[in-house]
Amino acid sequence: MADLFDSLPPDPVPSSVKAGASAHRPLADRLRPRLLAEVIGQSAVLGENGPLGAMLAAGSLSSVILWGPPGVGKTTIARLLADRTDRAFVQISAIFSGVPELRKVFDAARLRNEAGQGTLLFVDEIHRFNKAQQDSFLPHMEDGTILLVGATTENPSFELNAALLSRAQVVVLKRLELADLELLAQRAERELGRPLPLDGHAREALLAMADGDGRAALNLIEQVMAWKTDRPLSAEALSQRLMRRAAKYDKAGDEHFNLISALHKSVRGSDPDAALYWLARMLEGGEDPRYLARRITRMAVEDIGLADPAAQRHCLDAWALYERLGSPEGELALAQAVIYLALAPKSNAGYAAYKAARAEAKRTGSLMPPAHILNAPTRLMKEQGYGAGYAYDHDEENAFSGQNYFPEGMKRPVLYQPVERGFERELKKRLDWFVTQRLRRGG
Repeated sequence: MADLFDSLPPDPVPSSVKAGASAHRPLADRLRPRLLAEVIGQSAVLGENGPLGAMLAAGSLSSVILWGPPGVGKTTIARLLADRTDRAFVQISAIFSGVPELRKVFDAARLRNEAGQGTLLFVDEIHRFNKAQQDSFLPHMEDGTILLVGATTENPSFELNAALLSRAQVVVLKRLELADLELLAQRAERELGRPLPLDGHAREALLAMADGDGRAALNLIEQVMAWKTDRPLSAEALSQRLMRRAAKYDKAGDEHFNLISALHKSVRGSDPDAALYWLARMLEGGEDPRYLARRITRMAVEDIGLADPAAQRHCLDAWALYERLGSPEGELALAQAVIYLALAPKSNAGYAAYKAARAEAKRTGSLMPPAHILNAPTRLMKEQGYGAGYAYDHDEENAFSGQNYFPEGMKRPVLYQPVERGFERELKKRLDWFVTQRLRRGG
């Protein structure tokens, strides 16, 4: 995938011609940084206390994985790292490269190394290589044939082999802030020799359209600079000429999991506004509303539970309404379910009890139920004591016998511990009464 200030191969055209031809080069390429100090928005990793800055200061650059969204400078940083360390820069893409291409790259790097020059191999979209292809880098990283700089927009923890991650440091690059994009805009204005034909609100709206992507910002700026206008355009006029970029959202990737986590935690944190925002972000990104309906229902079970039993019913009704109405009308039902969940009393007591029961079952999985609660349909089973001494609860006082229902000899665990919120406050009263009665009756 193209990245911020991704450069072209060395241009053989004479310098006298370059001056005239430079106007035809994309603005993003013309503004490509020539020094690491010129890279915008990544001082946290390039500064003297940052991981890359510290490596360069110590003269011991190691293999790294650059993890960040598109348009934040991954390709540029890799190229400039090669310049700073006097290594040959070789770039490949995992989308277009396979084992034969990798062998050629490694062989050339070995010859270059024997001649006294190191190789910085930049692998774009490195997460697209399979396990065997990723493993092929390892021996060449270990013997110093290559210094690997991989670039990925996906979480390396999930997409890259543990062996590769153990030999490379993950460096996280951040999306560009509006202030960073403003600096890019100012550089573009100096390069083009004139200001953007926009008023203040339109300028801010233009940079917001880039959504943290530096290359996208420069492409938008270049497009706006080509317009012929008598006076600065307003934000409304800008929106008529430019379509807002689609939000960066991969329904199968890292952003998907980040946003559903944000939605879930906002509901758990009883913040309906934040929950609605993250729901809207996912819908705007093209998320399947049925996936959201399922996850919202899961939130009702996990985080509200019996503190408000109606919450689960409300989610199922919203799900059914969506199936009846479809998009976009049915999405309102999902939004209302999210609001209901955020404001409902919270309890994970049922969820915690279930997990504890599973752990207890795994620990004591071979123990038989006590004989008195086993049915005895045959004479042999009766002779074995099945059903002997069973007390039929409906015949007992308050319809409660207090008998033991756990395996003989097993210490009785306490699994369900309701909270003093919502309907579970009533359930706690009932549970406490049964516990007291059970102790009185010796159960």
